[in-house]
Amino acid sequence: MSGETIFALASGRPPAAVAIIRTSGPLAFAACEAITGGLPAARRPVLRTLRDPASGGEIDQALVLRFDEPKSATGENVVEYQCHGSRAVVDALLGAMTSLHGLRPAEPGEFTRRAFANGRIDLTEAEGLADLLEAETESQRRAALIMAEGGLRKQVEAWGQRLVDLSARAEAAIDYVGDEDETLADETVLADEAQALAGELDEWLARPRAEPLKEGIRVVVAGPPNAGKSSLVNALAQCEKAIVTDIAGTTRDSIEVPLNLDGTPVLLIDTAGLRASDDTVEAIGVTRAEGQMQLADILLWLGDPDQVPPHPVTIKVHAQADRAERTRAPAGSMPVSATKGVGLADLSRRIVAEVQGMLPADGALALNRRQAQEIGLARDALAMAAGTDLVRLAEALRLARAAFDRLSGRAGVEDMLDALFGRFCLGK
Repeated sequence: MSGETIFALASGRPPAAVAIIRTSGPLAFAACEAITGGLPAARRPVLRTLRDPASGGEIDQALVLRFDEPKSATGENVVEYQCHGSRAVVDALLGAMTSLHGLRPAEPGEFTRRAFANGRIDLTEAEGLADLLEAETESQRRAALIMAEGGLRKQVEAWGQRLVDLSARAEAAIDYVGDEDETLADETVLADEAQALAGELDEWLARPRAEPLKEGIRVVVAGPPNAGKSSLVNALAQCEKAIVTDIAGTTRDSIEVPLNLDGTPVLLIDTAGLRASDDTVEAIGVTRAEGQMQLADILLWLGDPDQVPPHPVTIKVHAQADRAERTRAPAGSMPVSATKGVGLADLSRRIVAEVQGMLPADGALALNRRQAQEIGLARDALAMAAGTDLVRLAEALRLARAAFDRLSGRAGVEDMLDALFGRFCLGK
């Protein structure tokens, strides 16, 4: 890194019971001596009085922790101060650090970026940590934690070691001048092992991806006007998200409502009623509704069950089931009354059951788009090695290794690092 020493508030905004200020870099220990009068033993929290080095005035009493490079969160010398979390105390301590030569405030994600640059974590772990910080549901938390703790890194290292071994054997076979039968045997064995690895990568690429887990499964509520779509959306969201009136065509545009259903992320989408209309605005809304139905992962259909549009995952809903003329639900439809609450729990459970089948299994690693792309490139390179000579096989193995280097962040990822670490807060 640049050699600069950085500092930032690593806990939540004050006021709070406790605030944590983190410093990292070559002058972190010198700053600690200037502020506390001494340097504590490594990894042994001590209570110290914090003073402004310029004036000598007392700032606060705090627990001080020291972590020596390279065995720290960033791979550099790190000191953390756990002080009282008032705005005045935090501002005074940050001001004292600002006055010290060689220290500057950290940029968003700079601590984690230094951990990546110093080899404490790889790019997949950094991505998992970013997802963990943004997790809003239990399933998102579990998936992000597996990635942040090195689940994919360990798998990529195992794949990479196999590739290195294959590459070494291929290069040795190229250099060895044997008879034709020996050369053919080498080619066959190496190509078979490369194809076996390609098949393993194919299995990983077939797994459910991380994007639906992060963004939510798209559940689109569709049907004719006045079918009870908006009322159902409000009932499932347990708040007034959509306008409900007796006037047909009230909903003119799509309304997206993120939900957490039993720890699973759902994006519930209300749509305009489907019908032919001379009203320009309503016609646009109908067109958008049709587009949302095409993008839906799950379609909640509130219209005539015999007129349900073709969709791979459809839940037929018999809405307004509290009305006297609608007490009997058609076969295969779920009776629901948004106003009375009838059937809402059963419908929620049905949605959750369908959603869980589309998300990664509990405890399974889920690849994001970038990770899947690099694994796909490695798979494609290995697949091309089938039936080729040793020289082409060695080149295919090199291309696969390059894809894994980009996957872990060892090469070719500079253009996306700013975007990734910009997702982090100042103290992370």
